[in-house]
Amino acid sequence: MASNTVFFCKECGYESAKWLGKCPGCNSWNSFVEEKINKKSSSKSGTTRGFSSAFDNRSEVKKLNDIVVQKTIRLSTGYDELDRVLGSGLVEGSLTLIGGEPGIGKSTLIMQVCGNLSKHGKVLYVSGEESEVQVKIRADRLNIKSDDILFLSETNISQIEEKIEATSPKFCIIDSIQTMYDEEISSVPGSVSQVKEVTARLMYLAKRCGITVIVIGHVTKDGVIAGPRILEHMVDTVLYIEGERFFSHRIVRGVKNRFGSTNEIGIFDMQDVGMVEVSNMAEVFLSDNISPLPGTAIVATVEGTSTILLEVQALTSRSYYNMPRRVANGIDLNRLSMILAVLEKRCNINLGTQDVYVNVIGGIRIDEPAVDLAIAMSIISSYKNMEIDSKTVFIGEVGLTGEVRSVNNFEKRVKEITKMGYNKIFGNQKQIDNLKKETLDQKVELIGIATIDQAIHYIMKESRC
Repeated sequence: MASNTVFFCKECGYESAKWLGKCPGCNSWNSFVEEKINKKSSSKSGTTRGFSSAFDNRSEVKKLNDIVVQKTIRLSTGYDELDRVLGSGLVEGSLTLIGGEPGIGKSTLIMQVCGNLSKHGKVLYVSGEESEVQVKIRADRLNIKSDDILFLSETNISQIEEKIEATSPKFCIIDSIQTMYDEEISSVPGSVSQVKEVTARLMYLAKRCGITVIVIGHVTKDGVIAGPRILEHMVDTVLYIEGERFFSHRIVRGVKNRFGSTNEIGIFDMQDVGMVEVSNMAEVFLSDNISPLPGTAIVATVEGTSTILLEVQALTSRSYYNMPRRVANGIDLNRLSMILAVLEKRCNINLGTQDVYVNVIGGIRIDEPAVDLAIAMSIISSYKNMEIDSKTVFIGEVGLTGEVRSVNNFEKRVKEITKMGYNKIFGNQKQIDNLKKETLDQKVELIGIATIDQAIHYIMKESRC
């Protein structure tokens, strides 16, 4: 048995015989970690020794045109919100990775999903962190009672494969991937080499045996899945559970999906009975205050196939420091700086002596540029202490010359806005002119603007009235 030391990149899994400051594979700095590897018997990644007898047939080269595509079998998780994020349900024989901060509700949601999946077949819940009593207490709290849910407390991947071969489950839950290890590798569980090897064997098991595998992963302080970044490349689907500790709602976001669209989100509410679906997103993200207030604007944003109305709040106050503060919660700080520069240069609004705070209500983060106009109008509303009608929605990207640019899915946003009862929409002039007004409610007022100046003058005129 030979022992040597190798260095792995935590981001991409690149292997090197010596430490490097910059990874040649992904160009990340200071990402190499040292691991001692004891080479025992030769073992290739992804070979499942417990199932070797079932895979005697070797892979054959085929013509692409001769391959018959069968309809993908999807299984419902029992939650419409989660099914939409997954792309109409779990795909049979897929490997799904779910990550989130400690206490966010990963194990709770998975236990509830196990109760629904047990209707389709046996479910094997493998826990490397919690005892059988802890898992049973959670199941009782969630009222999960099914004879088709099996439990195994094990961290050795070889032992897990043997139990899977003996029980033949249709679903397998691994909680969590950082606690599993391969005895052929001497490094500690959670290390780069261990995570890569265990994930490769789980992927081989899922694809060859048709077992749907769900893996729970820890996250780092930066909010990404712990371990090598190659872990996310190996699996079929990556879901993140997001949420603030002071809010009860949780957002399940799809960041990778080989069987559906990405950037889909599902909204859940954490209650005593577990995760509860939220069908009306406006109840979560819109303020309870009906009367208009200075510094508040509504925007319609698109996340995957869902249109969500969000409230953007801004506060400007006189700065007593040489460098005014710029605070952004829920939006990119650089985006806020750009909007402030446009307001100063193109609209002659002096914000250089003002502290500016911008917050998106509900703890959600918006990355799309369609929120620019709402951010700008909330800042103007706070700076001039003028109220904006609470039934007004702003949609548009703000350019560096102060123009209001078009956004995608504009008609879809407008239909959702009218359905929610809002009666005034600001947007790009050309998009509003091209909109099929006969399909909309006649009570809705569509205001087309070419520059942000026009929106400011309209709101100020309306405020004086």
